[in-house]
Amino acid sequence: MTSTPDQSSPSNANALLLQAIALRKCITATYNRMVCTLAPHILFTKHDDVFVDAVTLERDGQPPKEIKLGTFKLAGLKDIAVTDRSFVPETIFNPLDIKYDRVTLFVVDRT
Repeated sequence: MTSTPDQSSPSNANALLLQAIALRKCITATYNRMVCTLAPHILFTKHDDVFVDAVTLERDGQPPKEIKLGTFKLAGLKDIAVTDRSFVPETIFNPLDIKYDRVTLFVVDRT
């Protein structure tokens, strides 16, 4: 796994998410006191906060019951690390969804 030393700052979290999205690499992070492996698809803003929409691949070591895209507030993700695990963008992800209109910071390349 790769990570940066000071992951507590918002700019480092943004940088790690940008890297993961650009390289199509999964991240690990703690969210609501659970360790998750996520496939981040898009970084966007909402009400001056930064969010990531990602597919949860594992939560506390267990796969989810169904594949779905979740929204995670970046401020709530702790101990973010980019992993060596690659992902293929999910077909359930629609980068043209209205919720991303004029607020997208970075999006995964689906080609």
